[in-house]
Amino acid sequence: METAKAARTVKDVSPHEFVKAYSSHLKRSGKIELPHWTDIVKTATFKELAPYDPDWYYVRAASMARKIYLRQGLGVGGFRRIYGGSKRNGSRPPHFCKSSGSIARHILQQLEKMNIIENDPRGGRRITSSGQRDLDQVAGRIVVAL
Repeated sequence: METAKAARTVKDVSPHEFVKAYSSHLKRSGKIELPHWTDIVKTATFKELAPYDPDWYYVRAASMARKIYLRQGLGVGGFRRIYGGSKRNGSRPPHFCKSSGSIARHILQQLEKMNIIENDPRGGRRITSSGQRDLDQVAGRIVVAL
């Protein structure tokens, strides 16, 4: 016997499914303006090539919005660390390297312009109430689709 269904949040759905769905939602909305350099830029200094996916910018924006939803107070430096990785040094040992701060900053500014996130007075960014509602709606659609 099923009682009233609880509202589905971002925490209830698979991260991969959510990021896929939210990135397509961002692309459809048309509110994010892509910078002219998205087709030629590398996402980090340790990368050898640019991303293969032409929609990588929307995917990164969706991923960053989800991360801020789950953990308030993340800033550009935090995202540089999150999306960083191993720099391959040929025959020498690999070392950790941070990702691009410019890409993280630009995406955070775009999400702020869309009123999904805002500056946190204690540092970093936090999700707005309208942004939280937007992300939860996408999560709810994923649950219904499954």
